[in-house]
Amino acid sequence: MLRPKVPTMPQPTGRVAPPAVVEPTSVIQAAPASTPAPTSARPTIQLTPGAVIALVGGGTAVVLVVGAVLVSMLLAVAITGASVAICALVIHSLITSENRRR
Repeated sequence: MLRPKVPTMPQPTGRVAPPAVVEPTSVIQAAPASTPAPTSARPTIQLTPGAVIALVGGGTAVVLVVGAVLVSMLLAVAITGASVAICALVIHSLITSENRRR
């Protein structure tokens, strides 16, 4: 039958150098230097009254649109549920009237 071939570890080619020896060095502690406070490279945002009004208006518009979409989805689910319930009542009524006639 078929026998799997087990891969063998290939021998390194070329010249192999022994690992380098790392000698520990002494750590010299320097006096802590006073560093200035970091400054931000980003510019500050200045909001004008017109920009604030635009942001408030845009946020209001987004809230109204999202609210309208959510309410319409809720109404769609409610209308679908009511119509399914009415269909179930009609089918139930038809089945019971069919049984009474026999």
